[in-house]
Amino acid sequence: MADFTDILGRVPLFAGLPRRELERVAQNMAERSFAAGETIVSEGESGVGFFVIEEGTATVTVGGQTVNTLGAGDYFGEIALIDRGPRSATVSASTDLRCRGMTAWEFRPMVQENSEMAWPLLEALVKRLRATESAATS
Repeated sequence: MADFTDILGRVPLFAGLPRRELERVAQNMAERSFAAGETIVSEGESGVGFFVIEEGTATVTVGGQTVNTLGAGDYFGEIALIDRGPRSATVSASTDLRCRGMTAWEFRPMVQENSEMAWPLLEALVKRLRATESAATS
């Protein structure tokens, strides 16, 4: 678990958390594997899961256009942890992919039970929102 806890600590959403909380989050994430070519999440569909890539690569597309490639240590689906709304992109495994994932119904009680976790998460989400807004106006 120590290696994944370190990876989780580099995810901006969780980077402000103390080690003890990172370990708690890591323990609540389930390992998932996807075969090359498999779609993990689809743009426009409702989402409830968040994933951190441990091994392999994935392609992110919006409107059918490739916008990013993700690899070990990268993550996706963090907005779905909060609002369970429609996915903003499609993510597909480019190679065999090993991830750890968590659902909104696992995440929410963890944050509610530990207020120390909430503020760093809010700061990370706001930072990401500002970066997205900035990119949209550029």
